[in-house]
Amino acid sequence: MAPECAAAQLALRVRRRAGGFSLIEILVVLVILGVTTAAVTLAIAGAGGERQLARDGERLRALIGYACEQSERGGRDIGLSLSRAGYQFSASNHSDWLPERDDELRARKWSVAVDVRLTRDGQRVDIGADYPDKPQLVCFASGELTAFHLELANPDSTTRFRIDGAADGTVDQSVADARAR
Repeated sequence: MAPECAAAQLALRVRRRAGGFSLIEILVVLVILGVTTAAVTLAIAGAGGERQLARDGERLRALIGYACEQSERGGRDIGLSLSRAGYQFSASNHSDWLPERDDELRARKWSVAVDVRLTRDGQRVDIGADYPDKPQLVCFASGELTAFHLELANPDSTTRFRIDGAADGTVDQSVADARAR
């Protein structure tokens, strides 16, 4: 019977061992998960700038359209001023332009580093560090808009986001890859 007892004890030990993981095995799995998570995070972060640029561009296009609707409804001109840091809308008070403080047309900053290029009537408009005294683009109460081409680019990417405004008040957007030029 002694050999049977020894075999039974050995089988009991094997069952106990098979029921769980050792600390080393758990640590190895955690290290593998950590390395995988870091790799995925770095891969996603690389594309994040392009997504944020597109989101900024889409928001600006929508806000320009909204500003033009509000201008026409309210019977007052609404301007857009651009800087390297962001953009702000302002309303005409006959002789002055008063920045919008609240609502959807409040001042906003770019969510990523952006290279801003604006052209009107084929002429490039300088975009400075601060907002200019008078807006570079205007939605007129008549429903017209200063015709423009605006390109937003992330310095770390070849993707450019373009917003085009026509004199009739329509605003379109497109995304282009600078390598395709």
